[in-house]
Amino acid sequence: MLLMAKQSFLLVSLQEDKAKKLAQAVSNESCRKILDYLAEKEATEMDLAERIGLPVSTVHYNLKQLGDAGLISAEEFHYSKKGKEVKHYKLANKYIIIAPKSTFGLKEKLKSLLPALLIASGAALAISLFSKNFPIMAQSEQPMVMEKAAAAPAAFMEAGRINEPNIAMWFFAGAVFALSAFFIASLIKQRKD
Repeated sequence: MLLMAKQSFLLVSLQEDKAKKLAQAVSNESCRKILDYLAEKEATEMDLAERIGLPVSTVHYNLKQLGDAGLISAEEFHYSKKGKEVKHYKLANKYIIIAPKSTFGLKEKLKSLLPALLIASGAALAISLFSKNFPIMAQSEQPMVMEKAAAAPAAFMEAGRINEPNIAMWFFAGAVFALSAFFIASLIKQRKD
């Protein structure tokens, strides 16, 4: 399977089979010859076989190995006189990053925090809606508010919200802080290990 490179890097965990394929491809002398040639220009299987001096079957096998490892791609092709599709191979032009298991999956860890962040947002929204419908007043404000409530119902609602803290905002900020602290602490712990 040949990979069409859209990313500028290839992230490989030492725990994956892809790391083994990559190591086998890079350690193979024929694969290195093919990579050296493709570093200069694109080529077909026949071109590579002629230029490098290897049998076509060997070139075909090694191109498959390099494609499985994600080191080459075949995005263009033409048809031969016999009507067969002839692929043009080139380097995938990627940086290869080999990561141990502990640092692999940073994106996955961020994704795992997303549900908690969504729950915190939902809870903050619920608290906000609840606090708008049921205002909380300090004990010292209650007698003053009761006097104003007898005069005008609108004054009662306004007086209850003058010094009211935005509980939803503080809840959400606390949740984001807690998630951030947890994420940073886990990164520090992984780097120490």
